[in-house]
Amino acid sequence: MEKRTVNPWKWQDERSYSQAVEVKNVESTLYCSGQAAIDPDGTSSDMDMKSQLEQAIANLEQVISTAGYECSGIVRLNIYTTSTEELWPYFPILQEWIAQHKIQQAVTMLEVNGLFETLKVELEATVVK
Repeated sequence: MEKRTVNPWKWQDERSYSQAVEVKNVESTLYCSGQAAIDPDGTSSDMDMKSQLEQAIANLEQVISTAGYECSGIVRLNIYTTSTEELWPYFPILQEWIAQHKIQQAVTMLEVNGLFETLKVELEATVVK
């Protein structure tokens, strides 16, 4: 697999994403459903935004590794949140995870009116190898 990021500017570097990611010679692609703070028994979290973000990251990582992929192969990450204002102070948690796995991805963050039950943040990814 060959991956090339396209960044005509530098400002996105501080926000831990790329403007575009080109991928060639892909062996396979994994499309992950949105992962949120849902326990293994299916119970939705009613914890704070920080806790939910950490659990959503852990759940996304588990799906990716269970499928036989690596987080470094994430090329697209969509972030859905019920409050960007509430999420923003915890964005460094996501940035540290991105740096830890050397992820180079295109990102879209959307504030939505609501997520399933008591959820506040959801992460949806496309992963290649």
